[in-house]
Formats: sequence, structure tokens, C-alpha cells
Amino acid sequence: MQRIDIRKIAKRAKVSTATVSRTINRSPKVTAATAEKVWRVVRSLGYRPNSYARALVSGRSGMLGLIISDIANPFFPELVRNFEEVALKNGYEVIVANTGYDPNRMAHSVARMLERQVEGVAVITSEMRQDFLAQMEERRIPMVFLDTARMGPRVSKIKVDYSQGIAEAVEHIVNLGHKRIAFISGPLELRSAATRRTAFLKCLRHYGVLPDKNYIQIGNHRIDGGEAAMERLLSLSHRPTAVLTSNDLTAMGVLRAIYKAKLRVPDDVSVVGFDDIEFSEFMQPALTTVRLSRKDVADKAFSALAKLILGNAKQGSRYDIETHLVARDSTGPTSPSGS
Repeated sequence: MQRIDIRKIAKRAKVSTATVSRTINRSPKVTAATAEKVWRVVRSLGYRPNSYARALVSGRSGMLGLIISDIANPFFPELVRNFEEVALKNGYEVIVANTGYDPNRMAHSVARMLERQVEGVAVITSEMRQDFLAQMEERRIPMVFLDTARMGPRVSKIKVDYSQGIAEAVEHIVNLGHKRIAFISGPLELRSAATRRTAFLKCLRHYGVLPDKNYIQIGNHRIDGGEAAMERLLSLSHRPTAVLTSNDLTAMGVLRAIYKAKLRVPDDVSVVGFDDIEFSEFMQPALTTVRLSRKDVADKAFSALAKLILGNAKQGSRYDIETHLVARDSTGPTSPSGS
């Protein structure tokens, strides 16, 4: 630390100087509650860490890596913000890398993080290269993955229950009287996209609705892909009366296509998104969507890394995330002509 007075921090935090020293050097002997109290005092006194000097003394960089798929999707900036907040509260800095859904870009991200000697990496993407996993395992760097990879030594996993939210969405649509129900997925090479599509088809069968292959479209998790997929659906002789999508950006494209076709939501077509990004409730009409909490993902990703880094757990663990429907104005009863 630069111009730091350990005794002053200890007095303010009401702990010993040894505890302050151990906290700064991230000793596993300090509890999470005590560490947070010490770091709060450090920040209030205006001290800033000299990362390189601290790394030389402690052998630890105080850096975490966070790899995401698409910085242009509002879901991910919200996740980054929440992850950085909890990391900073615990005295860590964060290096963020964006893959753009391209597994090859992950190699550059990994090289950058290894150069900075990160203490742990959270991989919040649907794509993963095996050589990435091998490099991290060789360096004994703790990792946490979203949906991908297997748990093991120094490897934890966040498991999202996509089926739960999709089941609630399908039940909501069926109860509104819809039978011609479409689904627009993301690229099926992404595990999360394939999982959501499978869950949708299973739920349709549960309610006795036979899936029409023409109603199952593939998008790209972006607005333009959602718009193009919806245009294909609208060109059918019997267009769907309800459309579920694999994320909210796709739903935004769907709404645009419906508007261009001079149809109304939800009078002519009901629309359901997935993620519940902050924009969703401010759209016109407000978007019915399945909520996947970015704060829950961020908190559990950091908690998983912290336990592995501090030695509180050597074997990785599974952390479950629930999803739930948020009903708003973009869904409504089917019209007599659409039932």
C-alpha cells in the first residue's frame, strides 16, 4: 500500500495490526466479515493498493479474471457491474474480457490474464476451449464456469435452471389460450441456447401442444437475428399467436418485426423474452420475460472463487440459480381468430 498507516487502520477497524496486514495480503486466516470491515476502512481513508509491490510481498496479485460473451448485450454489463462491486468490497481488482461468442478470442483473453497473474477466473460464457481449461489447471488457478465444464479440484460450476423459467412462461401463454406458440433460440452450438430450446419443446408436450417445426426458429441472440426470425414466422400461412425467445435482445427484434408488419402486441402476437435486462420493463409494451438475476450470478461466481482462492474449499462446488417469469404487458389472451 502507498503511504499506509496500518496502526491507524487497525484502530478504526477495531482489529489488531496483524489482522490488517493479513487482510491486505489476503490471508485465509481472516474471515470474510473481518476482511470486508478492514477494506471498508482502507477505502474510507483514501488508501490505494500498489498492486505490483503487494504482489511481490505476498505472492498474490489481487486480480480476478471475468470472461463474458457479448459486451453489447445489456445482460453482461449488468453482470460485470455486480461482479466488480463485490470484488472491490473484498479488495480485488477485475480484468474483463469479451469473447463475442468466438471461442478463438478466448485464447487472447487467457494469455492476458496469465500475464497479469490472476488469482481466479469466472467464465460467464456458453463457449469454452479445452486448451483454456488445461492452461488454467496447469497453473492451478481456481475457476468457476456458467453451465459449462465439470466440477473438480479448483473448478466450481454455476448451474442455471433454465427449465424452471421456461415452464412458467409456457404455462402463462397456454393459460392465455394460445396454441400456435413459436420459439426463437440462440445459436444451437451454445449449450445454454440448446438447453432453452429443449426445455421449451418439453413444456409444450406437457401441455398437449404439438410443436410445429416451422415455429422453431434459430436466431443469433441479437436484435437483427430476432427480427429476421420473426419475419420468417410472419410469412407463414398460419402465423403463431405467441412467441418465446431465448433472450431479451431477440425479443426486441421480434417486436420490431411485428411493428413493421403493422400488427399489435399483445393483441395479434404475444411476446416473451428471457433475462429481464433493465430495459425490458421500459419497452413499449413492457416486456414479459424470464428473470435471470445478474446479481445472483455475480455473487455466486465471486463466492465460488473466494472459497477456492482462500483455501476454504479444495474441491469445486455447484451453485444453483433459479429463473422465474415476470409477467408484463407484451402478453395477453389470444384473439378469437388466433385460437
